[in-house]
Amino acid sequence: MDYSKCAGTIPEEVLRHPVAGINIKGPTFADELGAEPTYAVFLRHLGCVFCRQLVDELRLTTEQRSDFPPVIIFYQGTTEQGEQFFQKKWPTARAIADLSTTFYKGFHLKRGSFSQMFGARVWASGIRAISKGFRPGKVIGDPWMMPGIFLIEGSRIAWLHAFRHAGDHPALQQLPTTMKEAATAYNLEMSTSV
Repeated sequence: MDYSKCAGTIPEEVLRHPVAGINIKGPTFADELGAEPTYAVFLRHLGCVFCRQLVDELRLTTEQRSDFPPVIIFYQGTTEQGEQFFQKKWPTARAIADLSTTFYKGFHLKRGSFSQMFGARVWASGIRAISKGFRPGKVIGDPWMMPGIFLIEGSRIAWLHAFRHAGDHPALQQLPTTMKEAATAYNLEMSTSV
């Protein structure tokens, strides 16, 4: 995937797009973004074992780190499906329903390749997730969609995690929390990308 398309500014039509979901503030995506940096986390689908693990890890990280930026989760599904999922996993999470994948496309997230979904690293990650007690659920949306994590300030994308495969999770405790950290991390990640 060409993540260079993601760097920079979020298009105005994405910021003004209406939102629906759980624990959200206002009628548009821009209303969800405050003055402070915010993480936009895009899940593959609600049944994905890796996404279930990621949501659990995000919940724990936000509980353990008072300096961790606010998180907005995007998922492919209806508001009702999100309510059922998040009521069990993270009742206070802010989550935006995006069954049409408007926001996924706005952030240039694409469908994964066969190796990104079924390669050896994915199987190893799956075994690790299952050994931690996470189980797959019902697929809702496109199961080939790749996930994404973006640190946003205002309308600017300051940092992103370039997922190499479906089970590739960043170390959440080490993610940048300020724009200065993001600039350093982004430059390092881009210089080490293949």
